[in-house]
Amino acid sequence: MSENNLLRGISDNGGVVFYGIDSTDIVREMERLHKTSAVTTAALGRLLTAAAMMGAMLKGSRDTVTLQINGGGPVGRLLAVADGAGHVKGYVQNPVVELPPRADGHLDVGAAVGTDGTLDVIRDLGLREPYIGQVPLVSGEIAEDVTRYFAVSEQTPSVCALGVLVNADLSVQCAGGFILQLLPGATEEEITRLEANIKAMPAVTAMLSEGKTVRDMLDLALAGFEPDVLDTAPAVYRCDCSEERVHRMLRSLGRKEVERLRDEDPHAEVDCQFCDKVYRVDLNDLLAAWPETPQAEGEPETGAAAQK
Repeated sequence: MSENNLLRGISDNGGVVFYGIDSTDIVREMERLHKTSAVTTAALGRLLTAAAMMGAMLKGSRDTVTLQINGGGPVGRLLAVADGAGHVKGYVQNPVVELPPRADGHLDVGAAVGTDGTLDVIRDLGLREPYIGQVPLVSGEIAEDVTRYFAVSEQTPSVCALGVLVNADLSVQCAGGFILQLLPGATEEEITRLEANIKAMPAVTAMLSEGKTVRDMLDLALAGFEPDVLDTAPAVYRCDCSEERVHRMLRSLGRKEVERLRDEDPHAEVDCQFCDKVYRVDLNDLLAAWPETPQAEGEPETGAAAQK
């Protein structure tokens, strides 16, 4: 997809930064891969949308940000990973969860996710140790939890709005979101105006369903601020798994463990939790080609694959 569906904007005086995305195609690809139920599509779709925008905040294209939620709800663990190049991928422990809608008729994402847990944000900037921030879940509705993360862990006053509209046949009609961040020096008048703008805005899915663009969201959110577009870029669902990554993951278990697995069954199947691709590995071949200086034991390939 070459469409520039991700936008960064800024107010005329530089006091407010806007990140917005139409993540419809991203969430559609996630639903196609994971075959999620409606409420699970909405939950993971929102997390992917937030992760894609937070990926745009990274400095380098190889830097990554991981959002992880385990709120004790029936969907189990949710994971979304984005990089600075506009690639995002996700995983949900239980793809099919059926819950009655809320009293207002909307999908009950909060009940599906749960609130007995945390939102973990892991930024890997290529340094020795990743930056890890963690906040208790507020509602399990994702947007409020991301807003709290920015306020508590990064001391950045922010507003996050996310939406996924799922059709009766479980297809994704539209998805998107925006994040607004106040930079130091914002005046009380600017904060009051911004709050009024946000309160007057329709829901994200309502705007997208009416044909509004991410630029329209920017103009509505920053009405009166004379906003400018900093840049636009494509953001897509893309898994970076490969046979080499699978081999690295297996080697990270250590030679003795691979030999033990080989003795049980020389033909291992490893499936990627982000795209469900299955890799078949001949463990005898892997051991025969074992490097003299293997990857350090106990240093797993994080999240790339899971052995069946």
